[in-house]
Amino acid sequence: MIKLIECPRDAMQGLHEFIPTRIKADYINQLLKVGFDTVDFGSFVSPKAIPQMRDTADVLSKLDLSTTSSKLLSIVANRRGAEDACNFEEIDYLGFPFSISETFQVRNTNSSIEESFGRVQDIQNLCIKNNKKLVVYLSMAFGNPYGDPWDTSIAAHWGSRLHREIGVNILALGDTIGVSNRTNITSMFTDLMAELPNVEIGAHLHSTPDSVEEKVSAAYEAGCRRFDGAIKGFGGCPMAKDDLTGNMPTEGMLSYFNKSGIGTNVDANEFRISMEMAKEVFPN
Repeated sequence: MIKLIECPRDAMQGLHEFIPTRIKADYINQLLKVGFDTVDFGSFVSPKAIPQMRDTADVLSKLDLSTTSSKLLSIVANRRGAEDACNFEEIDYLGFPFSISETFQVRNTNSSIEESFGRVQDIQNLCIKNNKKLVVYLSMAFGNPYGDPWDTSIAAHWGSRLHREIGVNILALGDTIGVSNRTNITSMFTDLMAELPNVEIGAHLHSTPDSVEEKVSAAYEAGCRRFDGAIKGFGGCPMAKDDLTGNMPTEGMLSYFNKSGIGTNVDANEFRISMEMAKEVFPN
């Protein structure tokens, strides 16, 4: 059985037109019926940086968690955001974007990689104190548009430090601009899983529709059992570059898993309803 993480936060965050709070909450409430392991529902970051997510606390107050088995994840970028998120016992996971590209880390969180490492330590301490788990996204893991150096050894260096020095036990390899392929996915997951056998290593891949199966199958065959996606591939990182590469479409991943006989725990009817609702939530 794999873990599927549905990411409406990632799908929404780059949209310029504000999605009303009630519409966000209704959509996420539907996603909570599907059977996803986790729903990445919002973020506690500066509203100046990501104005679409300024109502995350209000959205949370409207979620019905009484019958769902799905857990909630919220993205944070600094200690203040982590403190805000930790005020809500409904949130299970805090996610921190940690880039192996120096340029992107400064652009995304206004701090260097080394400074961000210190932030992760602070956030991890808060997570331990407040009974949360920390997910660190190694973004730009498969390349970047800035000319910054990258390879498996750089990802392994930071992943190893995050685990061994801070105690981070969940890492997600982020293909922030959609440049991953079968070769580098296979090598990245194979090498990191050998280097960090006690760490849960997930895939947060971005993709064009024609390469979904190639990327998902490469990660799965390399041992990955944690996959992030967004219905219809909506979204992308607004801090990365101007032309967004879409998220991994959840329906594409499900197609591969289903025909391969890989269990997902997804309720097909509730997922169909979610797909229909997404048409109303997101602009075409």
